[in-house]
Amino acid sequence: MNDKTSTLEDKGEEQQQLTPMCEVMDSNEGEGVEEKEEEGEGELDLSSQGVTKKAVPGIIYLGHIPPRFRPRHVRNLLSGYGEVGRIFLQPEERFIRKKKKKAGTNAKNFTEGWVEFRDKRLAKLVAASLHNTPMGVRKRSRFHHDLWNMKYLHRFKWTHLSERLAYERQVQQQRMRAEVSQAKRETNFYLQNVEKSKRFSKKDSRGDPEDKSWGFVQRRTEEEIQTSKGNKRLRQQLARAAEIQEKSQSNRSLLAKIFNAQQ
Repeated sequence: MNDKTSTLEDKGEEQQQLTPMCEVMDSNEGEGVEEKEEEGEGELDLSSQGVTKKAVPGIIYLGHIPPRFRPRHVRNLLSGYGEVGRIFLQPEERFIRKKKKKAGTNAKNFTEGWVEFRDKRLAKLVAASLHNTPMGVRKRSRFHHDLWNMKYLHRFKWTHLSERLAYERQVQQQRMRAEVSQAKRETNFYLQNVEKSKRFSKKDSRGDPEDKSWGFVQRRTEEEIQTSKGNKRLRQQLARAAEIQEKSQSNRSLLAKIFNAQQ
């Protein structure tokens, strides 16, 4: 009996020693679970940061704009594929509109356009999928027979478009200035000629003697040239004969003086 009681006491002591160890293990496991939960929360925070990352906008170039196609049509047709930002359509030039007005049509059309999407990945997909496809989905649509002519512009920003438009405006202003200066020169030249004609008309009205000189010399004919050459030769011959005659007269006078002195 004493042996049994001793063994029971030993077992009780072992159980008492094991209980604090189990408590320590349970506490450690709880801490590990809490650390894992904290790590999981950190991963969720990082993933949420990736979702809220700022999207880079992309720009699509439209090479064909059908008649009566407006920016609202572009937004209505493309907003179903993604968020559309700014839209710019290049209007026709002024001389084309003037010709249309003379013909009797006052419709304003566009030649090309640029569309900005909030995400460039969507812009690439839209340009690749809609290129050379019908604009209007329904057959009754006005633009059903027109095709999209799209191209995604790599590394192109809206500021580049504004710079290009500003450059084109500057070039157009320079052309206008050059045309205006040329027109001024032409008008000044015309006014000067008008003043000259007025002066000539005044002279004619006063009865001033007409100036018969035409301002140029008529070229001589071949006969006139030959006659002038012959006249020159005659003059030269006559001049030589006159010189010879003068010399002979001087010699005669000398001889006459000499012979008269000897007598």
